[in-house]
Amino acid sequence: MAHKSGFVNIIGNPNVGKSTLMNALTGDKLSIITSKAQTTRHRILGILNENDFQIVFSDTPGILKPRYRLHESMMKFVGAALVDADVILYVTDVNETPGTKEDVLEKLNKTDVPVIVLVNKIDLTNEETLVTIVEAWNKLLPNAEILPIAAIKKYNLDLLLKKLISILPESEPYFSKDELTDKPERFFMAEIIREKILLYYHHELPYCTEVVVEEFKEDAKIIRIQATIHVARESQKGIIIGNKGLALKKVGIGARKDAESFFGKHIHLELHVKVTKDWRDNEKMLKHFGYNQS
Repeated sequence: MAHKSGFVNIIGNPNVGKSTLMNALTGDKLSIITSKAQTTRHRILGILNENDFQIVFSDTPGILKPRYRLHESMMKFVGAALVDADVILYVTDVNETPGTKEDVLEKLNKTDVPVIVLVNKIDLTNEETLVTIVEAWNKLLPNAEILPIAAIKKYNLDLLLKKLISILPESEPYFSKDELTDKPERFFMAEIIREKILLYYHHELPYCTEVVVEEFKEDAKIIRIQATIHVARESQKGIIIGNKGLALKKVGIGARKDAESFFGKHIHLELHVKVTKDWRDNEKMLKHFGYNQS
């Protein structure tokens, strides 16, 4: 049997379960998951390898209207995902009103790339409502295939994989068969910390923070990590640290626990907090943080 390989790019609005989907498809927690919008800020590759195929999934930030240069950079990742794919997965869910992103739908209707619309979270609705939702998406994207799924329960994901393999071109693998992603270990450590900030703090604060891993030293039994949490204003620094440092300690404990599971080693984690004024609109700092997609 000929080997198949290709890029499957995942796009959609915030909170529809894109990251849950990629993690379920690859079998690894590569994208952080919270109930808050803007959880995914970068384009993250997850690579699924079998003897006769390699699927390179690409999880992109949720589609939003930019308010900062940070958002503009995030939307560039989405734009790139629309043009460099072998298959596009447009993820929606049963709670989303079909057709809310007219500009994206217009691009999907014009593309020559196969598009599959995944209606996620079908375990949260009934058959009658689901039929109505599928009919609405069929009218909006008549050239696309519509597939109802429940990513968190892995419902219909086996069918999705079969469809993807049938569509992908014959090709040698793009990546080594032992690779799971294109991101370095430091990136995932920073994402683990940022996930805890999203979970433990409220309102605008998590969106004003960025995490940079300054040191990542690994030996046979332990990984020693130093990371800096950047905030946009001085007042936010005190909130992150908390009374007697208890809030920051909670982030550190949660992140260390998840990191030990992710890396399979003991973790020594030091966290620091730094004010980097208005970094979300600072082009130099955005490039330093990795948002430098042209």
